[in-house]
Amino acid sequence: MKNGTELAAVDLGSNSFRLEIAQLDHGLLKRREYLKETVRQGNGLDEDRNLTQEAMQRGWDCLGRFAERLAGFKRTQVRAVATQTLREARNRDVFLSRAQTLLGFPIEVISGREEARLIYQGVTHLLPQSSERRLVVDIGGRSTELILGQGQRPRFMDSYHVGSVAWSMRYFPEGLFNAEAFETAEVAAQAMLEEALGHCQPASRGEGGWDTAYGASGTVGAVSDVLDAEFNPRSGLPAHRITRAGLDWLGG
Repeated sequence: MKNGTELAAVDLGSNSFRLEIAQLDHGLLKRREYLKETVRQGNGLDEDRNLTQEAMQRGWDCLGRFAERLAGFKRTQVRAVATQTLREARNRDVFLSRAQTLLGFPIEVISGREEARLIYQGVTHLLPQSSERRLVVDIGGRSTELILGQGQRPRFMDSYHVGSVAWSMRYFPEGLFNAEAFETAEVAAQAMLEEALGHCQPASRGEGGWDTAYGASGTVGAVSDVLDAEFNPRSGLPAHRITRAGLDWLGG
C-alpha cells in the first residue's frame, strides 16, 4: 500500500461499537481518529438468544453514523468484525443484512480464537519489543479472551463465555451489589475459566509461565481507574497498575 493510505477498523462489540482510522506512515500505522459509541447490544439478547428490535436499532443507528465518516474509503481499506453477541444471536443474519447495507462494507463475525489472536496482536503492537512471556486478558461484555505468548507470538489463546454485561444481567439484575451475589458471580467465573487458569500461571509458579500480565478493554480500564483514584496512591503504586491487593480491596 502507498504511504499515506488510510485504513479503518470497525469493531462491533457486545457493549460498544468502535471505529478506528489510522494512516500508513513509512510502514507504521499512526492513529488519526477514534470513535466509540456505547450500544449495549450484549444486554439486548432475549431468552431465545434473539436480538431485540431495540438492540438492533441501536446498532444500525451507530453504523449509519460510522458510514458517514467512511465515505470515500475503498473495500480494501476497511475491515469490520463482530464478536460474542453476534456469535450468539440466532437472528444475527437479520441484523447483519441491514448493518452491512448501512455501513457500506462487509461485516465478518469472527470466532473467539480469532478475536483472541487480534487482541494479542494489538496489545503487543503497542509494547516495546521484548522476549518476555506475556499474559493478555480482555474482559468484554459477553466474553473474556486469555492469551499467553512470548514477544509477538501467541502460544495459548482462547475465548470464554464470561463478560461484564452477561454477568451483570445474570448476577446483579437490579444493579445492586452485595457480598452473596458477588461471591456467586466469582465462583461461576472461576468455574468457566478453570481450564484456562491451568495454562496461564505466572512464572513464579513454574517454568513457562508469564512474566507480565496486560489488560485490555473497557472493563480492565474501569478497574484501573477506580484503583488509581483510591487504592494505588495511598499504596505507593504507579498509575494503571492492577495488583492482587488492589482487587481484594475492590471486592470489599
